[in-house]
Amino acid sequence: MPVRSLPAAPPSRGRLKNLWFERIMALLALANLTLVLFDLSYIPWRDFWLRGRFQIPLTNTSVQLPVPPQLTQWYDPVKGIEPNRETQSYLATVEELKRVVSQQGLRSAEAEKVLATLRQLSNEMIVTNPFALANKSGTLEKIKNRMRDRIYPKQRTSASAREAFNRFWSVEYLSEDYQQKIDWFDQKIGDLIRTNYFRSISESGDFTNNFGAIDAPFVLLFALEFLARTFYLGRRYTGVSWLDAMVWRWYDVLLFFPFGVVFSSWAWLRLMPATIRLHQAKLLNLKRLRDDVVESFVGSIANELTEVVLIQLVDQVQAAIQRGDLVRVLAATGSSRVDINDVDELAELTDVFLKMTVQNVLPEIQPELQAFVSQSVDVTLSQSIAYRHLKNLPGIGNLLGQLGDRLSHDLLNGINQTLAVVLDDPEVRARLKDLIQNIVQAYSIGLKEKAISQDVQTLLVDLLEEIKLSYVQQSATIPPDVLLEEARQLRQARS
Repeated sequence: MPVRSLPAAPPSRGRLKNLWFERIMALLALANLTLVLFDLSYIPWRDFWLRGRFQIPLTNTSVQLPVPPQLTQWYDPVKGIEPNRETQSYLATVEELKRVVSQQGLRSAEAEKVLATLRQLSNEMIVTNPFALANKSGTLEKIKNRMRDRIYPKQRTSASAREAFNRFWSVEYLSEDYQQKIDWFDQKIGDLIRTNYFRSISESGDFTNNFGAIDAPFVLLFALEFLARTFYLGRRYTGVSWLDAMVWRWYDVLLFFPFGVVFSSWAWLRLMPATIRLHQAKLLNLKRLRDDVVESFVGSIANELTEVVLIQLVDQVQAAIQRGDLVRVLAATGSSRVDINDVDELAELTDVFLKMTVQNVLPEIQPELQAFVSQSVDVTLSQSIAYRHLKNLPGIGNLLGQLGDRLSHDLLNGINQTLAVVLDDPEVRARLKDLIQNIVQAYSIGLKEKAISQDVQTLLVDLLEEIKLSYVQQSATIPPDVLLEEARQLRQARS
């Protein structure tokens, strides 16, 4: 009878409350981050918030978007922005000209007086540059270029902006198509002049910035929430102090750091805690992004890191060989070797391998070994001319083959019996250990000779250098994507 799986247990009420609390705090962090990003972008984007449109770079196309018309009136006081008196006076004089022309005409004495004032204000605007304080000198250059293009389209590079403004604000120029030219000024020049502003300076010497007043409620809320959360974590987990919990949640400090007062340009760092909270509240899934970032990082350094580790290891071994450390270890005699357990490990290992050979290896490979020995005996005897002649005689060839098989069988049995005697006779085993020690001592004496040790060192160093170069050359040809794909396949196979 199939076992019916039980339905998943519904989340407890406490877990649901915690999840809703996390989501509320995450949304508040997102709202605060939105205000922070708006504040940081307000000055560079003020022209857009003022006019509701922006121009696509490298083109003459502008895009109009719906923007609340009172937005700049609401937020300008926060940044200490006030109307610039010089540019506002200029625009007011243009409006005065429109009023005078509509009432008295362009050739009236009052209109000529206003035009003279506009020529004077234009020259002062070019000389004093009232756009500099708002860091909008580029706007003034754009105004000058547009006026030169309008008045002297064929002599823009050599024409003077003052002369262009003086000609524009003259009766002779405006008398023809007056309304069209005034409309052009409003759209192309006046629109740029309106973007200028004056920004007050605080007592600290910086531009006025009252964003701290808007940010203060969020700072207070997140500071209290940080203290409560870390206190709860310190009480909940054994061995975790209040300070440890604060270090654990260090990124939350960015939420209540007073960026509205100091280091305001770094307020974008709140993106980190806001993103983490959205992920923890399950409003944003960053697992795939995290895995991709980790895989990209690992893939980019996998070859380099492996090469560095291997090269460092090989270099250390080469250095040890060149210093003679490895040869001294190999040439160390039994008396100079440190013994930690009163056991001759080399002799014991020989004994273990000998038992394994007699009890496990030889019985398994006896048929193949017997055939090999028989074939070797036959090949060796075939080198004799007399044996070849005897093998060609009728009946003698089969007899010689049987003798070869018998000889190989007896040889293997003899070897097995000999090894069995070695294993069973303590005296023979003792002599075998002495023989192994003498062999090791003979090699040690040989390695002590300077010529031999120097040759061994040179050969080992060259061998390691070849291995190092071969591996680095091969690993450089393996793309990181291939390594990452192999890692994914291994993880899938394990799962």
